[in-house]
Amino acid sequence: MTQDIKAYAAERRAAPGAAWVRERNRAVALYDPHGWRAKLGLIIPSTNTVAEQEWHLMVPKGVSVSTARVMLEGSVSQDSFDGMAKSTEAAAQQLGTAELDMVAYACTAGTFLCPREEITASISRQCGCPAITASDSVLHALKRLGVGRVAMGTPYVDYVNEGEISFLREEGVEVVQWYGLGLGETQEERRAMNRVPPEAVIRLARVIDHPDAEAIFISCTALPATGVIEAIERATGKPVITSNQATLWSCLRRLGINDSLPSYGKLMTLT
Repeated sequence: MTQDIKAYAAERRAAPGAAWVRERNRAVALYDPHGWRAKLGLIIPSTNTVAEQEWHLMVPKGVSVSTARVMLEGSVSQDSFDGMAKSTEAAAQQLGTAELDMVAYACTAGTFLCPREEITASISRQCGCPAITASDSVLHALKRLGVGRVAMGTPYVDYVNEGEISFLREEGVEVVQWYGLGLGETQEERRAMNRVPPEAVIRLARVIDHPDAEAIFISCTALPATGVIEAIERATGKPVITSNQATLWSCLRRLGINDSLPSYGKLMTLT
């Protein structure tokens, strides 16, 4: 009996995701009390206390979210983002034990300043399921909305803002106006991103709005913006894309979950 249990455990470890369905537990192999439609994995920076909560706020019934963290420390630099990218392998190893259907690396700056394809390939290998990044999700959302010109608001310092503008330009998206809050030089400022008041995010959107912008883009998964998407869309008359909203939307649509969630913006009504 002990040997059978060990063999079964080894079999489960060797076959992640849907391949864990086995003869010995066929009666409940497809059952999950919370993720019976889909099981999502979320990898976030260690200082981010917003993304996980916003995903749980938006996620439709029957979709579960499991989270792992990567250490973010030191001042803003390429080294800090590269360090997080390297740490996603260990985070993905943890999530790989949770029988997930898709995993998202939900750090916007950490995915347009680092090699996205390498990151997603590594996460996918560890988890045994598809993986996406926040940056690729934003591009997916912009394409679905048919948007080529955006007004961009961020909490970032200029080094990161300039990197994002270049990234979007290379992908065929023009940033016609932008503003960054200048946060992130220290660990304390990174944590402050999570505490930006919703009224300030609305004001940020109004400041960056421009006649040539086809959409408002609020970047950063640590910036609390989900709760004010509707208000910004009403105030500007334009669709709003936020990092958390776009990343969750992209995960759901890639898995064929097409629920309309109008409380979180026009994007969330599109299949």
